[in-house]
Parts: sequence; C-alpha cells; structure tokens
Amino acid sequence: MNEKDTFELESVLGSTHINNFEKYCKENKESILTDDKAFTVYFKELFRKKGLTQQVVFLKADIPERYGYKLMSGEKRTKQRDIILRICYAAEFSLEETQRALSKYEMPKLYAKIPRDALLMIIFNERPGSIIDVNELLIANGMVPLRTSGVQE
Repeated sequence: MNEKDTFELESVLGSTHINNFEKYCKENKESILTDDKAFTVYFKELFRKKGLTQQVVFLKADIPERYGYKLMSGEKRTKQRDIILRICYAAEFSLEETQRALSKYEMPKLYAKIPRDALLMIIFNERPGSIIDVNELLIANGMVPLRTSGVQE
C-alpha cells in the first residue's frame, strides 16, 4: 500500500489544476477515503500481509462467520464499534491499524480520555491474549466487555 497522509495529499492538491482532479483521484486512490469499499480493501490487505484468513479471524473474534463475511463484503453494516474492535484484535492489528480501520468504517477512534477506550488502547498495545482475556480484563476493571453481534446497544 502506498498510502499518503493528509499533509502529502494537501501538498499535491496545492499544485493540482481542476482539470486534473480525475488524475489526482486515480493516482491517490489508496489514500482517499470516499471509496465505500475502503474498509474492506484495507482489512483484506492487512489480513493478506499477516497471513490470516477471514475464517480464522472471525473464529478468533467470536463472530459468526456468515455475519463476518457479510460485514467484509459490505452487504451488512454494524453500528457496534465493538464488532470492528473484535475483528481488529483477532486479526492482530496494531493500535494504529485499528484506529485507521475504525476511521475507514466511519466509526469513532479509540479516545484516550474515555477510560474504557484507554484500557482498550493499552490492550491493543500489549496483546494480553484472546478476546475472552480482553473481556475478562474489561470486566475486572468495572467496564463493559466487547459486545458480540447478537447484543444491541
């Protein structure tokens, strides 16, 4: 992936003529978030790089496979950030990769000023074990465990 950060894109835009907008979009397609498949492309690329299959990730995330595949294909969308966090954790995403995934799914990033989010940030950095271990840590600290697809907020 040749993804450019916002500063690089803004620099390019500073010297881009309006007639070259289509060229700009084509040359920077990996960096532009307007693609409704950005989440899927990003996840599948990271799965590939990490040598993981979707099936293994869904099993580790404790998410029904069928539901996971529908999320990945874009057939279904979830409003539950915990589902995306489960997938990210099961896929061994770093905190930075997780933050980017949340952004691409148009969900709020983990925020250090929110205690549960802060603990999850530490968990993504330290990787204490399985999703069950993550939930036990959350519960031990008086917080709600990562919800599953069957639980509505």
